[in-house]
Amino acid sequence: MTGEVQEVEVKYRVADVGALEAELERRGARLSPPLRQDDQAYAQPGWEYGHSKIGATFARMRTQDGRHLFTVKTPLTNAMACLEYETEVADRESMHQAIMAMGFRPTVRIVKVRRTAMLDGMAICVDEVEHAGDFVEIERTVTDGRSGTDVQAELDTFARSLGVELERTSDTYDSLVRAALTPA
Repeated sequence: MTGEVQEVEVKYRVADVGALEAELERRGARLSPPLRQDDQAYAQPGWEYGHSKIGATFARMRTQDGRHLFTVKTPLTNAMACLEYETEVADRESMHQAIMAMGFRPTVRIVKVRRTAMLDGMAICVDEVEHAGDFVEIERTVTDGRSGTDVQAELDTFARSLGVELERTSDTYDSLVRAALTPA
């Protein structure tokens, strides 16, 4: 995997954000001011919800603080261990049209308020996701070819050491928001 960057994360629904914030603060993790992220997710041709995400390629357009980021992710061992490529683009609408021209289709819009901190080489994101609730993501970028599931086990050990009530989920935000918006 020379030169390839794998983003590996674990995600948890948070019962008490205040308790999480206090524990992160106690450990020296200072959360950033809140930033609003407006993400449009896209799926490759032929992929549908209910299909495996492993090996499929997904795109995302994110607007945050007036900047537009284009990201492409391909899940490897599971939906939260992905090869990832990202770059800033000048024009969100033009990039949207380019993504559509490549055959991708929009799936779900994800809007969240995110606060971030770094701690011991981990990125910690505390998110308030519209329609889905409060979450914490803990992630690490891996360039040495290590197994995503091994890294996730390490991240999970850290999360559980926080001593706050967390419910782990293997769903990505697009799946969580889609489920919340789909009538029962």
